[in-house]
Amino acid sequence: MTTDPQRAADALAAGGLAGVPTETVYGLAADAEQAAAVARVFEVKGRPPGHPLIVHIGSPADLHQWAIDIPPVAVALADALWPGPLTLLLARAAGVSDAITGGRLTVGIRVPAHPLAQRVLALTGGAFVAPSANRYGRVSPSTAEHVLDDLGELLDPARDVILDGGAATVGVESTIIDCTVTPPQILRPGGIPTERIIEVMTGAVGAAPGGRHDVLAPVTGASRAAGMVTSHYAPRADVHLVAAAAAAEATAVRLRAAGRRVRVIDGTADVARYARTLYAELRAADRDGCTDVVAVLPPAVGLGAAIRDRLQKAAATTVRAAR
Repeated sequence: MTTDPQRAADALAAGGLAGVPTETVYGLAADAEQAAAVARVFEVKGRPPGHPLIVHIGSPADLHQWAIDIPPVAVALADALWPGPLTLLLARAAGVSDAITGGRLTVGIRVPAHPLAQRVLALTGGAFVAPSANRYGRVSPSTAEHVLDDLGELLDPARDVILDGGAATVGVESTIIDCTVTPPQILRPGGIPTERIIEVMTGAVGAAPGGRHDVLAPVTGASRAAGMVTSHYAPRADVHLVAAAAAAEATAVRLRAAGRRVRVIDGTADVARYARTLYAELRAADRDGCTDVVAVLPPAVGLGAAIRDRLQKAAATTVRAAR
């Protein structure tokens, strides 16, 4: 583990992998133009090969190297919200590999805001792919220690590195918006709230304010971006979702009476903190040997929508097993 971005940049340039901090979660980075390194990301994570990766670039000025036919609304979103936790799904440029896109004609791109991620990109002068630095489907890492816990035995100390940039400040993954369809669709709620996206898009298209349906459409079609699968972000413990603190306590009492070891998570009083600490809480439940997590769902506004999405996906396996 290191705090020196040069070591991470050197590892990427040499074809290695780097656990890199971003404002959302830690990513498992590989040089986006080195096919063998990109392939190792899938191998180390245990990620299905058809599941697309997000390309991280240093500046909106680099967008045209990776995407074509960029619509004005995507330009407006990039201008307003980059660097930051927003991924734009766009038509891929000719040189983007099938390994990155899962064979699709689209590619997800974002500019991370974390200063160490920005420094690594500046030092390499290129771009990196960086899905969350954990085993596929499990709880995302929000600290360098989480990356070490999950992937330490799978990384090669001779060529790979974990860059420690402290705890993630947002804590949930980027919002993904598909700009290849009209109106655009939010494929994954995340660190940029839908309300802010609507505000930017409304200004871009000159529409009268009035809600998401002015500028956004409901999600339709096949899975085509990271985080769209039904079950994801899951701890080993069973996850139970409730609407309020009273229901959480009642559920915990019932489970404990059945001999279960339970952790209750309720961050609804401070939704930004809830997002920032959610993954650490889920990981702590596993670390402490909990069999069950009871989580209170926040309202589906602002960051609450992203938290609900992650918790619902974390609970999906538990729900299926109960049927």
